[in-house]
Amino acid sequence: MRLIKRTVTLALLTMVPLQVLAALPEVVIEIRDHLFIPQTVQIPPNKKVRLVFINHDPSPEEIDSFDLNREKVIFGNGKGSIFVGPLPNGRYKFFGELHPNSAVGYVIVTDKEATGAD
Repeated sequence: MRLIKRTVTLALLTMVPLQVLAALPEVVIEIRDHLFIPQTVQIPPNKKVRLVFINHDPSPEEIDSFDLNREKVIFGNGKGSIFVGPLPNGRYKFFGELHPNSAVGYVIVTDKEATGAD
């Protein structure tokens, strides 16, 4: 009986982080022709957010950000996520290390509603 209680407790504890991750706000950024679409995304302050990168190009791209302290390779025709935050209000740059002149984007952290104008 004691082993069953421990097993159930362990199972419940491992499920909690998955539920928390599933509830995170998510922003999708596509990579096409070595460009980020959209180039600028807006997220709320003081919350953890998942940035999902979908690479439609056949070549890989390495997402780099000194501002966000993140680095991740997104393989050609692949998908990957970066978790950011909680962050204070501000503008945080990210770029594609393999195409730094064209693949440039920004995460804008603000509590104001998005207007669609960049």
